[in-house]
Amino acid sequence: MIFFRGGFRHTLFAAFALLAGMASAPAGSADPAPVEPVAVSARPITEFHIGRTDKQFGQLEFVGGLETTSPSRDFGALSAFRFLKAGSDFIGVADTGYWFFGSVARDADRRPVGIQNFRMQQMVDQNGQPIDEKWEVDAEGLAVKDGIATVGFERNHRVAQFKIDQDNMKGSFRQLDFLVPARELRQNRGFETVTHANANGQHQGGLVVVSEKSLDKAGNIYAAIIEGPHKGVFTVKRNDDFDITDGAFLPDGDLLLLERSFTMAGGLKMRLRRIYGESVEKGAVADGPVLLQADMGYQIDNMEGLDVWTRDDGALMVSLISDDNHSILQRNLYLEFILHQD
Repeated sequence: MIFFRGGFRHTLFAAFALLAGMASAPAGSADPAPVEPVAVSARPITEFHIGRTDKQFGQLEFVGGLETTSPSRDFGALSAFRFLKAGSDFIGVADTGYWFFGSVARDADRRPVGIQNFRMQQMVDQNGQPIDEKWEVDAEGLAVKDGIATVGFERNHRVAQFKIDQDNMKGSFRQLDFLVPARELRQNRGFETVTHANANGQHQGGLVVVSEKSLDKAGNIYAAIIEGPHKGVFTVKRNDDFDITDGAFLPDGDLLLLERSFTMAGGLKMRLRRIYGESVEKGAVADGPVLLQADMGYQIDNMEGLDVWTRDDGALMVSLISDDNHSILQRNLYLEFILHQD
């Protein structure tokens, strides 16, 4: 099948693959060994807007990116990630029930040029046995703090915590009350965003969760502050048929959300929206401006993961990854931007 990047057939094929992948089965059980090294090749992406050299997109400046591939059947379906070491070592979850780890390699100008030391491990239960049932390990959101990984799962909706051990991740040691009534969570539209609020802000570093597309009667997206002194349910304003796929708090207390849209008429799109921090509170409808919107004329795919970090020169960075749904029609992308403040 011929694959035209950025063209109509790319949009159509990728869109159908996206829809099919939402109900896909796991790629297969890994050997129960603690960690499986995975060979990953990376092709640098130097232009975000396909065929154009512009780097500035509003407040966001494109730094570079990678298109990654691997011969491993388990590689892919990467749903969320967080840096353990700013801009370098990372941990992530795949929605097929795998942990993944690795490092971003960079050139002398700090641009990403490759992925090193990539490993995967199948998620296990409290007895250390691999979990094969997709509905049990549909991992979509991830937060990390103080050696603890907090994961949002959908289908069997829960927010669970794990001790981070890159040599042997064990089963969950705790499940958290996510406050949103379980009856309000749609089967495949659960908590895609799991993130810690700012340590010095009103929520004192507590966890915040946002669903992908579990809507209240007003059509807004369910979310909750599940830790800290001001726990409670709130919603995020939904508009323009965009769903939420990840998020992270910015140093000033605002919440940066990654969003995705697909329609047959408009194809696949992504955008970044800055939610005002003061609107993230119990009973509120949180909202804020769009910072970036891109369609298939740009180097995007099924964008699912986001992290915010500070570079060694002080630049505020935004990194994104895509989920290829284990489809030959989609791509695993890593994209990196500088977020310039007003």
